[in-house]
Amino acid sequence: MEFISKLINPGSAAVVLLGAFFITFLGYCLGRISIKGVSLGTAGVFLTALLFGYLFTLPGLQEIPVLSKFFIADASASAMDSYGFIGDIGLVLFVTAVGSIAGPNFFRDLKKNAKTYLPMGAIIIVIGAGVATAFALIPGIGSAFASGVLSGALTSTPAFSAAKEIAGDEAAMVSLGQAISYPFGVVGVVLFVQIMPKILKADMAKERALIAVSSKPKTEKAADAESAADAVSEVKEEKKRFDIDGFGLAAFGLAIVFGILLGSIKIPLTSAGYDGSCFSLGMTGGPLIMALILAHFGHIGPLNMRVNTQVLKIFREFGLVLFLLGAGVEGGVQLVQQIQNSEYGLMIVLYGFLAGVVITLIPMVVGYIFARKICKLPLLNTLGSIT
Repeated sequence: MEFISKLINPGSAAVVLLGAFFITFLGYCLGRISIKGVSLGTAGVFLTALLFGYLFTLPGLQEIPVLSKFFIADASASAMDSYGFIGDIGLVLFVTAVGSIAGPNFFRDLKKNAKTYLPMGAIIIVIGAGVATAFALIPGIGSAFASGVLSGALTSTPAFSAAKEIAGDEAAMVSLGQAISYPFGVVGVVLFVQIMPKILKADMAKERALIAVSSKPKTEKAADAESAADAVSEVKEEKKRFDIDGFGLAAFGLAIVFGILLGSIKIPLTSAGYDGSCFSLGMTGGPLIMALILAHFGHIGPLNMRVNTQVLKIFREFGLVLFLLGAGVEGGVQLVQQIQNSEYGLMIVLYGFLAGVVITLIPMVVGYIFARKICKLPLLNTLGSIT
């Protein structure tokens, strides 16, 4: 055993990378499993990471050669910072890629569809917050734990950060609520958007055709002529601009830099100024908005800000995987530690899980009814807006 420990002796950085990519492999294998056409997809990485976060805390792991390197004593261990950093990188890559993909058409579509999609977002958030408030009124629950459940059930990282800041000494209860409700918050939405078309026995070819038709504001002939004119104009403009690299990686990196700077701006919300509660876009909103703006204009002076579409798709998937991986490991470790420290033990886990299920499902169901019955949206538009 001692020989094996000396033979295979990875450093701390290598241990985290080994764990991260092994979890990624197993997570994709789990996500690949399909039962009657329903699969977890990328969410399989999160569930696998959550399980490994728990396994990493088992004391018996310290007695096993090589595997002892993966042991995490508690949430303050240095490995937690590494997994958290991986998750932060993934989140920034993901939202920047999403913004860059949506940017060229975003503001045009927003002008056309704001009256439909903005109420959808508001309805889902308000209903979730209402259920969380009712949950917080249960004796022994409190607002800190309930806000953690809310952020996990709606998978909102900015809400989680804001709740911890406001909770102060009760920040651990926010983490516990988020760790309990986050798994179903992720998996519940994935399953909902896959199961609904099957329940409705929807003709997906027809639904895709409805999306294509609704995206054409003019006749097909006029739209084709407009597209051709835009293409010619784009070619002429491209000749006046230069690319730093062939893939657009430099432009993508610059969008992240500007996005993080934008997200770092804090606006005081109380008379206490910067010492009190402040609003900021954070590492989610900042890069997303900046990517939308830069992709919309397509350039900064002579510098081309367009990024290769395939590169953006890879960053979007890879970023999501890294974020789910980091959040999953952190959630697994936090779950174990907070349950051990909580006076309510497993009972609060049950309460939090059930509340999280309700907060995840009710807004989706109400949002679906609103979109289909009142707004008359096609199925795919409805499911997209819910996510």
